[in-house]
Amino acid sequence: MESQETTQYNREYKDRLFKYIFGKDTEDSKKWRLQLYNALNGTNITDPDALKINTIENVIYISMHNDISFLVDTEINLYEEQSSWNPNMPLRGFLYFSILYQLYLKDNNLSILSRHKVMIPRPRFFVFYHGKKTDPDTWKLKLSDSFLGNQKEHGDFEWTATIINLRPDENVPLNKNCTPLYHYVKFVSMVSSNMDAGMDKNKAIEEAVDEAIKEKLLDNFFKINKAEVIGMCLTEFDEELAKRTWRNDGYIDGRSEKAKEAAINLLKMNILSPEQIAQAAGLSLEEVLELQKSILVKA
Repeated sequence: MESQETTQYNREYKDRLFKYIFGKDTEDSKKWRLQLYNALNGTNITDPDALKINTIENVIYISMHNDISFLVDTEINLYEEQSSWNPNMPLRGFLYFSILYQLYLKDNNLSILSRHKVMIPRPRFFVFYHGKKTDPDTWKLKLSDSFLGNQKEHGDFEWTATIINLRPDENVPLNKNCTPLYHYVKFVSMVSSNMDAGMDKNKAIEEAVDEAIKEKLLDNFFKINKAEVIGMCLTEFDEELAKRTWRNDGYIDGRSEKAKEAAINLLKMNILSPEQIAQAAGLSLEEVLELQKSILVKA
């Protein structure tokens, strides 16, 4: 008789699967990250260690090591993946880069009070979005579209986010040039197809992982990291479900009290990390941590 028990997976993985694949310090991750970087930038760098990796929350921050010829610190690349549409990505990128530039100034002993012009790396912000078939392969969002007042008089300031549509089509140029990205997108598409067919989330994810192992996607990555992949996917699913629920109930509409109420409920459920709750509810991490403290005090 087949057991009715459901395998339990650790959902407390803070990494998203995208960052786990492309943003780790393993040899495979370095190799895949380099392929993605070269495909996006039209470069042909061959040394995986040429890329200096750092992270902010769930984004991947890439610059160059200091001994790589003229490419020294000329660019900062920031990669973020979004499962659901977010029109505020240019603003998010602007805030992210303000932190990165402060770190850059500190690490290089530079001061904006200097009488000499301070030179900084050029920013490149890519957002990997699981879009629709009707969406273009790539397009740009402008921060100026969010400025209040007359859009024709937004001034000279601009900040952009380059949106990459992650479609499971091997003929998409980026997929052709970056097999690891194509394998990742194909796996995510498998999960979505399984759920569309009526499977519950656990079964949909487990079967997608088994199929990825069978098709040898990302070499042996899915076989070696099966439990971690399933745990991360379940966590991401719960986060996206929470976002959709809050939107439908009117929580994420600028009403702070409703957002806090939703955050408190999810903290009590112990499904997501404080960082994930903050991102989903539109609250600061500090606000969520304060709410968490208040729950512990009452308990």
